[in-house]
Order: sequence, then C-alpha cells, then structure tokens
Amino acid sequence: MANEHSPLLIHGVYSVLGDAEDSKGGSTATGEASPKSNPRKLNTFFGVMVPTILSMFSIVLFLRTGFVVGHAGLLHGLLMLFVAYFIISLTILSICAISTNGAVEGGGAYFMISRSLGPEFGGSIGLMFYLAKVCACGVYVLGLVEAIVDVFGIEPGSTVAHGMRVLPQGYWYTVLYSSVVLLLCLVICLVGAHIYAKASFAILLVVTASLISIIISPLIRGPQRFNITHTYNNNLTVTVNPSYTGFNGSTLKNNLGPGYSLDYSTNTMMSFATVFAVMFTSCTGIMAGANMSGELKNPSDSIPKGTIMAVTYTFSVYLLLFFLLSSTCDRLLLVNDYAVFQRVNVWPPFVTIGVYCASLSAAMCSMIGASRILHALALDQLFGLPLAPAAITSSSGNPWVSVLYTWGLVQCTLFAGQLNVIAGIVTVFYLLAYAAVDLACLALEWASAPNFRPTFQLFSWHTCLLGIVSCVVMMFVINPVYSSASIVLLLLLLLFLHYRSPTSSWGYISQALIFHQVRKYLLMLDSRKDHVKFWRPQVLLMVANPRSSCQLICFVNQLKKGGLFVLGHVQIGDLDMLPADPVQPQYNFWLSLVDKLGVKAFVDLTLSPSVRQGTQHLLRITGLGGMKPNTLILGFYDNSYPEDYFLQDPVFCEGDRCEGDDFGVDLPSLQAYFSPVRHAESPRSLQPEEYVSIICDAMKMGKNVCLARYFYQLPPESKGKTSKRGGDSVGTIDVWPSNLLCPGSASYADVCSLFLLQMACVLNMATWWRRARLRIFLCVESESGDQGWLAKEEQFRDLLGKLRIRAAIKIVTYDNTSCPPRRANSRREENVEMKPVSEDVLRAVNALLREHSSTAAVRFLYLPNPPSSSDQSQQYLTQLDTLTQDLGPTLLIHGVTPVTCTEL
Repeated sequence: MANEHSPLLIHGVYSVLGDAEDSKGGSTATGEASPKSNPRKLNTFFGVMVPTILSMFSIVLFLRTGFVVGHAGLLHGLLMLFVAYFIISLTILSICAISTNGAVEGGGAYFMISRSLGPEFGGSIGLMFYLAKVCACGVYVLGLVEAIVDVFGIEPGSTVAHGMRVLPQGYWYTVLYSSVVLLLCLVICLVGAHIYAKASFAILLVVTASLISIIISPLIRGPQRFNITHTYNNNLTVTVNPSYTGFNGSTLKNNLGPGYSLDYSTNTMMSFATVFAVMFTSCTGIMAGANMSGELKNPSDSIPKGTIMAVTYTFSVYLLLFFLLSSTCDRLLLVNDYAVFQRVNVWPPFVTIGVYCASLSAAMCSMIGASRILHALALDQLFGLPLAPAAITSSSGNPWVSVLYTWGLVQCTLFAGQLNVIAGIVTVFYLLAYAAVDLACLALEWASAPNFRPTFQLFSWHTCLLGIVSCVVMMFVINPVYSSASIVLLLLLLLFLHYRSPTSSWGYISQALIFHQVRKYLLMLDSRKDHVKFWRPQVLLMVANPRSSCQLICFVNQLKKGGLFVLGHVQIGDLDMLPADPVQPQYNFWLSLVDKLGVKAFVDLTLSPSVRQGTQHLLRITGLGGMKPNTLILGFYDNSYPEDYFLQDPVFCEGDRCEGDDFGVDLPSLQAYFSPVRHAESPRSLQPEEYVSIICDAMKMGKNVCLARYFYQLPPESKGKTSKRGGDSVGTIDVWPSNLLCPGSASYADVCSLFLLQMACVLNMATWWRRARLRIFLCVESESGDQGWLAKEEQFRDLLGKLRIRAAIKIVTYDNTSCPPRRANSRREENVEMKPVSEDVLRAVNALLREHSSTAAVRFLYLPNPPSSSDQSQQYLTQLDTLTQDLGPTLLIHGVTPVTCTEL
C-alpha cells in the first residue's frame, strides 16, 4: 500500500505550472514524483481561486439560471441560493480546517476523508465521490450538447436544415453528439491535460467577458417578443410567445413567487426539490482549490483565502443574475428557454462562447479530477484487482488507465439523454461527500488529538455537526430514493472494505475517538463504587508459551463474561544489563496471536529477574482505574511435557504463510518468534517453591486464584467453544464445591465455594457452553443416613434458588476409611492450610472424581490454601497432582472475594 507520505496524485486538476513540469520531468510508474516534478509555485489566485470559480461557473450558470428563477421565482430562488451556499460554507470551514492541518495531496475529498477517518470510510466515500465526478462530467457534456443543439440544431417539428441549423435532434442524436464531445475530452485528457491546465485562466477570462455582456445587455436592448416551439414525445408541438421586457417593476412583481410547471425537456412536473437539485450542481466545485495543496506556495494561507473569496465571488454573481432575470424576463420566457441569456444578449455569440468554454472546461475538469481520485484509490489498493490497472501511469505520470475507466463510466451516464435527469444523482452524491468531510472534521475535533492544530480557526464542532445535518436533510429533500440508495451503497462499501481489512499507515480516527471516550468513562468507573451485584471475572492469565496454552487462552475467553481479559507474560532479564527494552517489540507478535485465536484479550508483558516478581508487577499494574484483574489463572505445574498447539490447528499450520496481517506479522514470523515447547532436555524456568509463592502472593493481594490442568485436551478446532463434550446436550460442567481433602469442614456457602459456583455459572452463560448441563456434587458421609443426605440436599437447593443457579444436584457418599477425615474446627475453611494427606486417600478421592465426572467437559474443584512454608511446596503440588490425575480439563479454584448476591 502507498505510504502516507507518498503523493497520490501527480497532476493537479487545475495545475498551471505543476503539470508542465510533470510532463517534462516525468515520474515513476507507480505515481511517485520527485520534488522537482511537483514544485510549489502556485499562488492563491491561480492555484485556488481560478479552479474553484471555473468549477462553480459550470453549465448551470448559462443554461439553468433562468430555469431556476422561472420555476422557483425570485424568493424561492434566493432561498435555494442561500441554503445551497450555507451548506457549502459549512463544508468550506471543514475543508479549510483539515487542509491547514497538514499537506493535502492528490485525491481531494478522498485524501482528506481517508487520512482522517481511515481506509474503510475514506475508500467508500472516495468511490462515491468518484461516481459523483463521473455523473457531473455527464451533466456538463449533456449541457454542452444542449447548447450546441440550441444553436445548430434543426428547429423542432422541421426536417429541413436552415442556415446554421443543420444538426438533427432526438434522443439518439443527443447520445451521439455527447459521445463525440466526450471523446474529444478523452483525447485531451490522454494527450494534453497540461494544455488545459495552462488554459484555465484564459477560459476564466472568456467566461468573465460573457458575464459582462449578460449584465450590460438590459441596458442596451429594448423589450422584445419571441416565438418558441417545443415538440414533445407524442409529436405534440406547442408554441409560446414570451416577452423580454427589460427592467420592469411589473415583471419583477410577477416573478417574485414560485410557478412550478412542466419542464419542456423532460416533460415532468418541477418542484422545489427538483429545481434545487439542478441549481446545487453549480456548488459542487468548492474542493478544487484544496486539491491543489501540493502545488501551492503556502497551502495553509491560500486554501482558506482562495476558497472563501471564490465562493463569495460566485455567490455575488448568481445573486446579481437572479435579480437581473426576474426584473427583465417574464416567467414564460424563463421556463421555456434554457438559453435565455443567449436570446436576450446584445451579441449572442458572447454567451455561446461562454457556454461552450464553461461546459467543456467543467467536463474536462470532472474527467481529470475523477481519474485522479480513481488513481489514488488504485494506489491505495483498497478495492483489489478490479482497480489495480488504474494505478498504471504513463512516462509523464498521467494515469491513462484511470482516464479510460472514467471515460467508459461517463459514456454510460450519457444514455440518460437529459441534463436534468442525472442532476439529482450528482447533487446527492456531492452532498454525501460534503457530509463526510464535515464528519471527518467533527471527528478530529471531538478526538481532541494534540496534533490536530489547523491554522484556520474559524470553525467548531457546531459548524461541522450543522453541516452534516444540513447535507443529509437536503439529500432527502432533493430525492429520497437516490439518497436512500446512496446510503445503502455507502454501507455496502463500508462492509466490503471492513472485511477486506486493508492495511493502513494513515492512522485511524476511530482509535483517537475510542481513546478519548474510554478515558472519560474510566475516570467515571470508580472502584469505590463496586458492588457484588455487578461483579464479573477480570482475568490475568499468565502464559509462558502460547504454543502449549492456546486452548486455555480460548477457554478463558469464554469464562470472562464481558470482563477484562489480559494475557500476561514475564521475560526473564535485567534492564540494567541490556542496551534496550526487549519487551516492546514483542507486542506485535502477541497481538497477532490474539487476532489469530479470535479472543478478546489485552496483552501485558514485563521484564523481571524472576517469574514471581514479574507476576507481582502485573498483578499490581495491569489494568487501569476500575478495570483491574481480580482473578489470576495459572497453568498447572506438573512433570508432563506440553503439546504444540501450533502443529494441531489449521490456522497456524495451513494458513497463507506469505500473507502477513495489517501490521507486518506473517505466519512464519509468528511461529519463529514463539520458541518450541518444553521437552525432556529443556530446563525449567520456574521451580515448585516459586510457583506456590506466586499463588500465595496473589491471595495476599486479594486476588482469586485458578489453576488449569489438561486444557490441551480441548479440541483445537473448538478454541474453547463448542466441542463434542462442551457444547452439546451430553456435555456437562461438573462442580465440586467442597474441599475434597477436608470434606465437611466448612459450609457450602463459604466464599470459596460460592466463587466456584459463580465461575461455573458464568461459563454456563457463555455462548458456546450454554447447552452444557451444570452438575453440582455434594459429598456426604456414608454413615449419615438418608435423612442427612436429604437435609443437606434441601439446604443446598434452597441456596441455589436464592442464587438463581439452575443445576442438577448429585449426592456423593464417601467412606471415612478411604477418604480424608472430617476436621472438627470452627475456623472458616478458606483460612485453613492444606494438611498432609496419605497417598492412598488422595488416590481414593481421585477415583471418586473419575467415577462421577469422567464424561464432564470441564470440572471445577476446590483449591485448598497453599502452605505458608516454602518447604512444603513440593508436597502441596504433589497432592494436587495426584488429586487431579487423568481427570481431563480441570480448574482448581480458590476464591477470596465475595461474588454472589441474593438481593435485587
């Protein structure tokens, strides 16, 4: 993908000097120009004012101003003019703000939006802005043909040529003439675009001379009547006799109000919306100056000044012409003759030349501008192969393939046959693009990013928001069908680009907005207001090597229940002995692993002399504000050798090995970064004493602790989701809420037992474990009799009812001769250390577990307190190893915080 600093557009649409240098100096085939081929030589007038004025003085100025005043009247016409210019003025403020916050390269609105809102939004709006340019080019070509036919066309109803009127008229003739004009534009764009750019000022002089002749004509010409004949589709010929009165108070009075009637070219009834749609096409050139940013001497100064002066000038001209027409021409003349300026001019060829120059200039401008936008889209590789050829340029840097693409699409629009037919589409697409520019500026303003420091300060989020609302409202006023269709198209393009996940180094405004909002809400998330009713697991999962832990990572992703999930890793080392921090470059690999696994987790890495100290660091500093881990999960410490998950999951062993993610991490790099799993000759980096000390540290810090064993047995393809045992109706989640090495010593309602129940319930609520049956096993002495069993079951069932936990209760009897004896003490079990238990008793308890929970998908067991003396660490781990031997996926849990509530 193109780097954010590489130019997307070599030729400015209206470049006067830059194109000449481009054509001489050449450029590379990829569109990257050298500094000499793209000099900043244009000032405010030539670089901004001239292109903007020419874009806004299109065919509408000469051929539709009378149409607007005739149908809408002076008052409605002025309302349309003020509304149109109010909308574009709000957008101009946004354009000036964005364009003065950094160098704007080729692509105009596309460049601004894509570099502000990211590739998805920028690409979709860019493509729609391209389509708007294509349709606008069709409008200008059809307008030019309309002007040519009006002068050289055979009179309606006649089949014989008279004088200069030699061109036959009709739908297919209009398409033919339009195709010829478009072919001329194509040839110029392919061969001599720089010639057009240099001629921009000369064209502006011609248009200005035409305007002067229009303004002085009422002072010279007297009143006059005309005969105008129209032939409709049913061969009905209608002749009208309108009059030109010169300056007349009665004429002005009659033209004040609206008089919407049939449009003689389309034979459809006009309305405020349809007339406004035609008039607004004259306001669609406001971005021409911003497109020239790369070729301006001082863009930060020229773009605001030039654009505002150009818009002010065009507004003044339109305002003057509205008053001029409404004071001198009766309504019948205005609605029946698009070329009214030519008919009433002191020398009609003045207007004819102005129309031809303005129309041809606007058509070529739109074709050149559209081809550059398409070229920018192709260079950014947002739409893949369909637009790939559009990135090809000539030796002079001209994107000739993009020009051909554009020519083909414009040719399709010419089959509409009438300017007014596609004017609505053009207006809707431009309004959508303007709304997107306002949205980009609004997002930058709301994100409050320190680097958003535009030198143009006459804007605020209020103007941006008002601009968005105004554009969207006017879209639906003009044409609800086109507006709805354009928004649907925009959403489809957004989805397409989102799923293609284009790589971007532009920065994402969404990230800045998310940061801004998250910071605000984190400040509002007060840990002092925590309540047990709203407790959720916030997990720190310590991972030594993800090659052997991926199934556990995916399982914990289901267990978190919308809470915080952090993958923690400790790298052994001392920063004093290293030249740089080795941890920071590793984040991309871990985050790519998270993406591959599809889990919603954060990553926190640390450098520490020992795993224990590193875990302490992570337990203390991981998270922010009220979002900090409350539960530590560790893999089980035993003597088995882990399996390599990367060799089992197709995602890691059968994926595209050459294609990297959006941040440059491909599959071979990911596999090479994570070292192979531990084997017989590998030394252990963690000793039993340190492992048990980590458990003790977590409990001292008020964290719940879970030890996970045998989770590598979960099928790799399930990633902790639906498996043969975990997701169907046969699979179960088994909970043993009592301390099996000290049964009956505490109530089932102690903190640790309730924490087990809560975690099992949370897992059962997860999407992929929802159909698994929850079973709770209660241990009772075989000598207690039926009444003892029933009483305990009834008591526990009442507790489950209060906790709203749906589960099947299973009574399991144990024999005092084979199971550990009941301890008669009054201390709460969660504070009782694990006492030495004989090997026979441990094996008996293990057999009991395997007998009743052999088919379970996962088991939740009570984790006894670790010993306070490090000398007993190995014995503690040996007892846990024997207790859980060959059980399958098992979670040993010790809870230290209340997590359940029976209140509302």
